[in-house]
Amino acid sequence: MLKISRLRAGLPHRMILDGIDLAIAPGEVHVVMGPNGSGKSTLAHVMMGKSDYLVHEGSISLDGNELISLPTWQRAQAGLFLAMQDPIEVPGVTTAAAIAAALLSRGVAASDLPVLLEEERIKVGLGKEFLDRSLNVDLSGGERKRNETVQLAVIKPKYAILDEIDSGLDVDALSLISRRIEHATQEWNLGVLAITHYKRLLNELKVDGVHVMVKGRIVESGGPELAAALDRSGYSEYLD
Repeated sequence: MLKISRLRAGLPHRMILDGIDLAIAPGEVHVVMGPNGSGKSTLAHVMMGKSDYLVHEGSISLDGNELISLPTWQRAQAGLFLAMQDPIEVPGVTTAAAIAAALLSRGVAASDLPVLLEEERIKVGLGKEFLDRSLNVDLSGGERKRNETVQLAVIKPKYAILDEIDSGLDVDALSLISRRIEHATQEWNLGVLAITHYKRLLNELKVDGVHVMVKGRIVESGGPELAAALDRSGYSEYLD
């Protein structure tokens, strides 16, 4: 289980997360929604160990192992994956090479990587040429999100944090990506924490819990009906 308990964290001069409690079991999909500036992306960064942020209190554990004291690469080796809101460019390193290095760092043989990459890039509609180009360089927003999904599907982490993976996607791309992630929850019991503003991500991705975050706190939790209500009426009642 991926478990967050009493998490208080933020920047050196400002507290952003003020007591987050959340638990995700293998194969479950939990969605965090909320207005801009509520701390959603901060939660993703803190979970992955971005050095800009300080954890003042609380715990982040994966299968009972505490992550807070670990650097980012060890959290990744433990089974945590972050699909970033704005994936960075890595000139000179191809997508295929980056994935091969990630697999080898976990002691996984990459001998069948070309076959896996071909299978996965077809599933999400990513052009073959992008696998041998520098990672995310000169890619559109949608191409980067497809690329991130290929990495996720080949690496097969235990848990994936999806930070607005639906942003910049057209309807067809969103359907392919969310369907692939949904299959992953069944294929290897991938647990998912999806951060989004819109209910449309859930058209293909079956959700187990929806959580509303406002000012660094989870103020309400529910099922898919909560996401539908937010899609209709927004966050005004929570801000008031």
